[in-house]
Amino acid sequence: MATPTSRTLPLTATLLTGTVALYIALVAFGNITDFGTNQQFVRHVLAMDTTFKDDDLMWRAVTSKGLQDAAYIAIIAWEAIAALVLVYGTWLWARRDHPRARRISTYGLLMVMLLFGAGFIAIGGEWFSMWQSQDWNGLEAATRVFLLSGVVLLVVHLPFGQTGSAA
Repeated sequence: MATPTSRTLPLTATLLTGTVALYIALVAFGNITDFGTNQQFVRHVLAMDTTFKDDDLMWRAVTSKGLQDAAYIAIIAWEAIAALVLVYGTWLWARRDHPRARRISTYGLLMVMLLFGAGFIAIGGEWFSMWQSQDWNGLEAATRVFLLSGVVLLVVHLPFGQTGSAA
C-alpha cells in the first residue's frame, strides 16, 4: 500500500531536481549568450588582480587570457552537461523510473556541487584568494548553489517507504 511519503517524496525529488536543472541551464545559457560578463569575472579571479597582492600568493595567478578563456569555456561546458543530466533525471522522475532517476539525478547534482564547491569555493575562493576581492567575490553565490544542490541530493536519497523499487 502506498503511503503519503511514498507518493510525495518522488514528487518532491522531481520538482527539486527540475529546479536545479532549470537553474544550471539558465546559468549556462546566460554564460553563452552574455559571454563577456562572466568572462571578465573568471579573468579577474584567475589573474588575482583585485586581491591583496601578497607576494606569497601572487605566483598562483593565471594571467594568460588564453588559459583564462579556456577555463571559462570548460566551466560553461560543465554547466551545460550538468543541466542536460539533470533534465534527464527530472524526466526519469516524472516517468516514475525511480532507481534510474535517483542515479542520474545524483550524477547531475554532484556535477553542480563539484563545480560550485571544488571549483568556485575551493579553487576560486582559496587557491585564487577570491575572498580577498571586493569586486569579484562569488563565494556567497557559490555557497548558496552548493547548499541548494546538497539539500536536493539529500531529498533524492531519502527512502520512499517502498521496498525494492525505490532503491
